[in-house]
Amino acid sequence: MTKTDTTADAPPQAGTSQHSYIANQTKDTYLKRLRRIEGQARGLQRMVEEEQYCIDILTQVSAMTKALQGLALGLLDEHMAHCVVNAARQGGPEADEKLKEASDAISRLVRS
Repeated sequence: MTKTDTTADAPPQAGTSQHSYIANQTKDTYLKRLRRIEGQARGLQRMVEEEQYCIDILTQVSAMTKALQGLALGLLDEHMAHCVVNAARQGGPEADEKLKEASDAISRLVRS
């Protein structure tokens, strides 16, 4: 396997931060969502600069927050479906590590 190989068949090496499980279709979807969120952030900045009505700004902040949460849940789902499942199949300390990562990520999402 070369460094540019991004197939979902081979798990990343333990201790690395490879993200090879994001398929090209999913990656494109995430990037499209992030561009939309970036546009929302620019829109919010404009609204504040133009001193628009506070409630309208808060409504847009809520929409942006929901968009970020949706992105996070998609990434978490993908991590669980690929990284955690593959590590669990292989067993060993990496399985425990992946479960802990997922649990920590869920905890961070719940707190936010």
